[in-house]
Amino acid sequence: MNTTLAPPPILDLVSALGDETRTRILVLLERGEFNVSELCRALQLPQPTVSRHLRTLAEDGWVTSRSEGLVRGDLRGLPVYAEDAERAQGVLADRRRRSAEFFAASADRWDELRQGLFGSRAEFLPLLGLLDPEWVVGDLGIGTGGLAATLAPYVHRVVGVDRSEPMLDAARERLAGRDDVDLRLGELEDLPIEDGELDVAVLSLVLHYVLDPEEVLAEAARVLRPAGRLLAVDMRAHERGPAYARDMGHVWPGFTAEQITGWLEAAGFQRIHVQPLPPDPAAEGPMLFLASGQKR
Repeated sequence: MNTTLAPPPILDLVSALGDETRTRILVLLERGEFNVSELCRALQLPQPTVSRHLRTLAEDGWVTSRSEGLVRGDLRGLPVYAEDAERAQGVLADRRRRSAEFFAASADRWDELRQGLFGSRAEFLPLLGLLDPEWVVGDLGIGTGGLAATLAPYVHRVVGVDRSEPMLDAARERLAGRDDVDLRLGELEDLPIEDGELDVAVLSLVLHYVLDPEEVLAEAARVLRPAGRLLAVDMRAHERGPAYARDMGHVWPGFTAEQITGWLEAAGFQRIHVQPLPPDPAAEGPMLFLASGQKR
């Protein structure tokens, strides 16, 4: 019995390549993205002609359009049209020139421009790539959950602990719908966390609220696995202690590097680093430090 096989689906799309101009367009797009005016310059064709061929290619799925360019198709193996490619190099060189001119004219206001486009945290976001997606991270003193919301998409799980039920309520609202954040009510001196449950423990601006920071650091060491890391951000020693104690309940007027180092060593940490953080020009409070250590 004779059986007629249906033609492969790719043949339904080949008709679009029957025109040499469309093939030239696709070869150029294989080299990168171009907008319509750039394609016209490289091909030396009028805009209506290029737009018409692009519509045909788009209808058959060879190209897709964006607001600023075209996504190329996969044409490996087709011959390269040398003259088109040479003119395309001129188009790309012009694009690089415009970019260089922009940066030269914007250097004195680049930080402001970038912050306006991408936010004040843009320069720190690449650091999230250093997080291991298998880690369990403890946000000890989670507050309203801002740090946990940042960390959670990049690690296996965040365990957030706070002694204030209203703070945890605010964190629950912020983190609603996330199943990778575990919120627990408890004291930092007696964490509701099993021995060795965490890969990383973070104490962000909480040590100055506790009566015994050394006890809190020892408890953090308990819940870390061997070689687990501790990160603590807090205030450097300052002279505003009485006012902050009265208005915000601070117990400690910041800390010296020697204090933090001694407590971390006593808690069983090694490879200890205590470094000042650069001040934020918009901040009105004391300057901060970052302390880190590895559990022995």
